[in-house]
Amino acid sequence: MSLSPPLRVVQWATGAVGRYSLRSVITRPEFELVGVLVYDPDKVGRDAGLLVGLPEAGVLCTDDVEEVLALEADCVLHMPLPTFYFGGGHPNDVETICALLASGKNVITTTGFVYPKCYGPTVVDRLEAACRAGGTSLHGTGVNPGFMSDMLPLTLTGLSSRVDHIYIRESSDFRGHPSRQIVVDLFGFTRSAKDYTAGVRPFRALQRSLFAESVQFVADNLGVTLDEVEESDEFELASEEFEIAAGLVRAGTVCASRWMFSGLVRGRPLMTVECVYKADATRVARWADPGFSVHIEGVPQLMLTVSEISHGLAGAAAHAVNSVAALCAAPPGIRTALDLPLTTGRGTVRLA
Repeated sequence: MSLSPPLRVVQWATGAVGRYSLRSVITRPEFELVGVLVYDPDKVGRDAGLLVGLPEAGVLCTDDVEEVLALEADCVLHMPLPTFYFGGGHPNDVETICALLASGKNVITTTGFVYPKCYGPTVVDRLEAACRAGGTSLHGTGVNPGFMSDMLPLTLTGLSSRVDHIYIRESSDFRGHPSRQIVVDLFGFTRSAKDYTAGVRPFRALQRSLFAESVQFVADNLGVTLDEVEESDEFELASEEFEIAAGLVRAGTVCASRWMFSGLVRGRPLMTVECVYKADATRVARWADPGFSVHIEGVPQLMLTVSEISHGLAGAAAHAVNSVAALCAAPPGIRTALDLPLTTGRGTVRLA
């Protein structure tokens, strides 16, 4: 019996999530790492293995997009920071993803695109055209949201004879998160209330678009047409000074935020997602403790709770990496989670 050749994978970006992903691609025999795109000039020319604490992998990191586009690869794991972080001169994610798809590479992205329909027919048409040009497929797994806010609640509704309301709560502790780009620049922790309020606007737009995807995805697959997705957010200031991995949180600066997203039908919520982010959950008592919970109100009443995820970034990366084989085997086009076989940790099991 002949074994299938390993799938050729490109890692696009090596931030907090991308490093976990890169480590998995290097260490799993079903993959062959063929390229790594980085944004940090200090990483250019470094061996990909050494970058994540592994032996040399024989692949050097590059910041040359054209070089990556020219590679022969089966799939790109696309995991950059949101486009707005880089400013107006940076190509947006749709342009980048379309270029990768048209070059003959399947794309799995954590930047959204869980349900591209939410971005309107123009974006969908561009993505589908790129898929046709390259004979490729696109799948968005998301970082947050992703799975917990869409596939998990949708799966649980399979036990329901009537669904009145779906409520999802996600609470995350950023105490050990190493990236200042994420913790400070995006989420706004350690900023004054004035600076946070001024700087959160582009992040609010990003959050709204991402969570609208998940809410719309669930509603459409339940056969419900939403009138709108409503968003609200608030923040908490630190009462004392404390240290986290990403820096110093001073008293009087932002240390937590709470976001609500509700898909409404005739003024009533079909689905509500509550997201709580804390710089250090041991220092912020307000709002829910870290973990996930899903409440299905209807017949029967259902509640599922995940009390702890020890390495959330590793989970986000694994969700994407574990989807590579299924996406490469899928027909060309945009593929949501329902279009692919159930993603599991098959191939990752290690027995002592």
